Amino acid sequence: MVRVAGLRKSYGKNEALRGISFEVQQGSVFGLLGPNGAGKTTTLRILATLVRPSGGSAGVAGYDVVKQPLQVRASLGIVNGGMGLYERLTVKEILEFFGRFYGLEGTVLSERIAWADQTLGIGTALSRRVGEMSSGMIQKVIIARAILHKPPVLLLDEATRGLDVFARRALLDFVESYRADGRAVVYSTHVLPEAEEVCDRVGFLHKGRLLFQGTVEEAKENYGADSLERAFIMAAREVEA
Repeated sequence: MVRVAGLRKSYGKNEALRGISFEVQQGSVFGLLGPNGAGKTTTLRILATLVRPSGGSAGVAGYDVVKQPLQVRASLGIVNGGMGLYERLTVKEILEFFGRFYGLEGTVLSERIAWADQTLGIGTALSRRVGEMSSGMIQKVIIARAILHKPPVLLLDEATRGLDVFARRALLDFVESYRADGRAVVYSTHVLPEAEEVCDRVGFLHKGRLLFQGTVEEAKENYGADSLERAFIMAAREVEA
């Protein structure tokens, strides 16, 4: 569902990505892991067709991000930790507004809003204005907005940032259910315990290079670590030694 091959991106003399490659299969969660500045957001922006790569290639749901950007965008849902919503609108008004961007109308749109409500547990908040809601509920609505068209690929970029423990748990549970529906998720984060819980495979991204990729257990075994976080730190220390 996601294919990245030799992907490079430079901003002047700064190499943000240095030839990374990975794939994400249907029905799986791939964790793109690393500290701030590792190149995670750049990778996701390229996949979302917001940034053109300097080299290599990338595809989403069989479409090339450079040659077929409209098809790629129709196949994606995107959530990051810094997104906002129109505070004066109700949740239902927001979902109806964005649903029409996806070409959803009438009964189909109503059914998709009901599905998103059931999937995320929005409940009575559908009729409330965004400005009256908690940060956790706002993040649920942001996710609902991103999945109304049931995209086969979901990109999550530091999506739990600023959430309390209950909202964080709801988001992680959602990721697992979205994968179970046969879709693919790219889960970008620097919070490695989250990735250890929800990811099928992970990639260690550090200073624009992919140092390791494999399952969580393979990562711990490879570096003789008792946690994914310790495995990442050992991988980073190896290349800096």
